[in-house]
Amino acid sequence: MLLAMYSCSPQILIEATEACYSETLDLCTQLSDDEWSRQSLCPKWTVRQAVGHAVGVEDAVLGWEINTENMPPFAKMQALTDASTEMSAQDFTARATQIFDARKAELHAMSEADLAQPSWTPVGVQDYAGFLAIRLFDLWVHVRDCTIPLGRTSNDAGPAAEIAMNQVEGSIGYIIGKKVGLPNGMSLRADLTGPVERQIAVVVDGRAKAVDPASLPNPDVVLSADSLTFIMLACGRIDPQSKINDGSISWSGDAHWGEQAARNLRFTM
Repeated sequence: MLLAMYSCSPQILIEATEACYSETLDLCTQLSDDEWSRQSLCPKWTVRQAVGHAVGVEDAVLGWEINTENMPPFAKMQALTDASTEMSAQDFTARATQIFDARKAELHAMSEADLAQPSWTPVGVQDYAGFLAIRLFDLWVHVRDCTIPLGRTSNDAGPAAEIAMNQVEGSIGYIIGKKVGLPNGMSLRADLTGPVERQIAVVVDGRAKAVDPASLPNPDVVLSADSLTFIMLACGRIDPQSKINDGSISWSGDAHWGEQAARNLRFTM
């Protein structure tokens, strides 16, 4: 059965964040010198810079006082991203371990009230749990920014993957309405076949909005894709044509709008 948006407790959110820390550190310990210097899926970054950025943001939010006005001191993030290019793999991994251990201690000290506190996020004020979910999404995607071009496998199932998918699903009205441009009166459903199994449905009625997939048994367009392809297309990391060619994403129903959707899912980079 295909599932609706994943919901999780604060404890699961923290555990999934820790899983992303572990996945990042595992990658750090496995990479050869050549792999560290290879191009990531982020056009301006090597693998080392992509990982340095992900770790650097966690350094920036370490000790940051939750508030709705001021963003974390992201100059710390840039400093670590830049410094990482001169660090040995061993030294960088040790520094990343220190940062992640400190963040884990910080997260475990938080109460549910702390996680419910209003917070600045890159997409406007949410609670701090929402901020953490965005951070998890960033960490999860950056690992795949590295593993995909390196031809390394990754575990793309589980709570972290589900929470990452939530970030895409939460923006699906904008993606389909603005980026794809699906016309008024039309509808689309995305059938995600795994490792995250989910249906995501949108109807354009004045504006595009997410609806219960069960209420849309006969949409105008059905996109079919594996969940990793769907997320990475939504992040603008991979070439849509290559995924159309190899069948990782396909469509049925209205052929024009199916192709438009497959080629224009990107909402972030």
